[in-house]
Amino acid sequence: MTDTVDDTVDELDPAREWLSRRTSHESDWPLASLLALKAGSGATVSVVLPALNEQDTVGPIVAAIVADLGRPGLVDEVVVVDSGSTDRTAAVAASAGARVVHREDVLTCTPTLPGKGEVLWRSLAATTGDLICFVDADLEQFSSAVVRGVLGPLLADPRILLVKAAYERPLADGTTVHPAGGGRVTELVARPLLNLYWPELAGFVQPLGGEYAGRRDLLESLPFPCGYGVEFALLVDTYAAHGLDALAQVDAGIRHHRHQDEQALGRMAAEILQVAQARLGGPEAVSTKLTQFVRAPGGFVPTTRDIAVPERPPLKTAALAWTGQGAPEDR
Repeated sequence: MTDTVDDTVDELDPAREWLSRRTSHESDWPLASLLALKAGSGATVSVVLPALNEQDTVGPIVAAIVADLGRPGLVDEVVVVDSGSTDRTAAVAASAGARVVHREDVLTCTPTLPGKGEVLWRSLAATTGDLICFVDADLEQFSSAVVRGVLGPLLADPRILLVKAAYERPLADGTTVHPAGGGRVTELVARPLLNLYWPELAGFVQPLGGEYAGRRDLLESLPFPCGYGVEFALLVDTYAAHGLDALAQVDAGIRHHRHQDEQALGRMAAEILQVAQARLGGPEAVSTKLTQFVRAPGGFVPTTRDIAVPERPPLKTAALAWTGQGAPEDR
């Protein structure tokens, strides 16, 4: 007989206890209820899609949000922030009903930097909503229910400041689909980091997910790493500033999106590690170079990139520097 070791922890730790209290399902937030909550709160809602060459997917996402949530009055504006697309992303998004903003046209006093976090940071100045919902523009088989879901806890409970969607991420490998094979950077980098250094946040199913919503006051008070570490930073920084009960998550079922190759995922992982190190108070002088390899006829060929992750300051702080009045000049 083979002995097996069960290393499951059964006691109720803070993450598991939070999970039971602060996780709902998107079906818990029907549109009629949200419309009533919104009317009672007086809050306005902006949905932001950061987009780079997403002409094949951005249109159906925008159209669904506009038809399902915009026309009934839950969402006040849908804004696509284009970060230099060379395809028809901007035209498709506008045709579907979004207001399209180009990243270089927002906060024009500050030169643009590359990266997703840069686009999200600038989107705060391009929108007007009290609640801001972010949605990735590469989603397939999109359902607007995820937007309802992440807005629900914010409208229902003023103590909640940031809500993330939780979901399964299938990985398509040729003709084979691995039901939970997506989210490789989450499982190999982000989740171990959270469990090691921020164990209270271990209850988040998709800490790096791009579908989430937050209160403007919160988002404008936080720094934004310019790259792919932005979601990790927002989660950790909200927890550090406001505690675990300011956070919630909503089960949104299954998320389908385009997958990146291993080298791109490696660069994402390196950015997240830098963001985590900055929040752990690690040494300032660390290498920001990442060397990766491909095989060529003559052997392995190295490619070295600088993956330094600059961070934008909280928009409230930056706005004071720009205008002296706490608001960007061109907002």
